[in-house]
Amino acid sequence: MTGQIDHTSDAPTRAKAIFKRLRKHYPRATTALNWSNPLELLVATILSAQCTDQRVNQVTASLFPKYRTTRDYAQADPARFEQEIRTAGFFRQKTKSIIKAAQEILDRFDGCVPDTMEELTSLPGVARKTANVVLGTAFGKNEGIAVDTHVGRVSLRLALSPGAKDSKDAVCIEQDLMKLIPRKDWTFFSHAMILHGRQVCHAAKPQCPICPLLDLCPAGQERVSG
Repeated sequence: MTGQIDHTSDAPTRAKAIFKRLRKHYPRATTALNWSNPLELLVATILSAQCTDQRVNQVTASLFPKYRTTRDYAQADPARFEQEIRTAGFFRQKTKSIIKAAQEILDRFDGCVPDTMEELTSLPGVARKTANVVLGTAFGKNEGIAVDTHVGRVSLRLALSPGAKDSKDAVCIEQDLMKLIPRKDWTFFSHAMILHGRQVCHAAKPQCPICPLLDLCPAGQERVSG
C-alpha cells in the first residue's frame, strides 16, 4: 500500500533533501563487504546474493587467502569450493558462477576484472546490481545505482519510484532513482540507502519515530499517524 502513494510531483525536491540527510547521517557509507581488490569484491558480491554481508565476510576471511588470483578461482575444484562457501547459501550455483566468471576473465580480459557495465554483465552470475557495486566501489565509476532488497524497500517507502510494481522491481527502481540523484552520487546513495535500511528502515518493524527521514517519507508519516 505504501508504495502506491502518489508523490510523483514532489519526488525531485524530496530526493535532494533525502540525499542531504543521508550524507549527514551516513557520511562514510560504503560496502560492508571486506575486499582489497576488484576480484575480491566481485567474488564477495556474488556470494552476497541471498546472504548477509556479515556471513560473506566470515566466508571470505578464509577464502581470500587461498584464492589470490583469477587463475586460482578458474582452476578451483568445484566440490572443494562448494564446501568452502557452503555457509553463504546457494553454494552450488555460486560455485559455478564464480569459477566460470574467473575462467572468462582469464580468457577474455587477460585475468583482470573488466571495468565496464557491458563487460561485467556478460560474466556468469553478474547482473546489474553486482556490476554496479564493483564499478562504483572498486573502480569509482558511477554507471548505475545498486538496488538490493534494502534500496528497493526504502525507495518505495520514500515514494521515489512511482513506476515500480513492488520493492523487487529493481530495474524500474534503479531507473527512477537515476533520474532523481546526480550521477556523481549514485554509488554513495546506494550504500547510504542500504545502511539506512539495515539500521532504521527495517522490513518488518521500521523505526519510523526515530528516522531522520520521517518528514520526507510518505509511508513513515502514514505509519506514525495511523
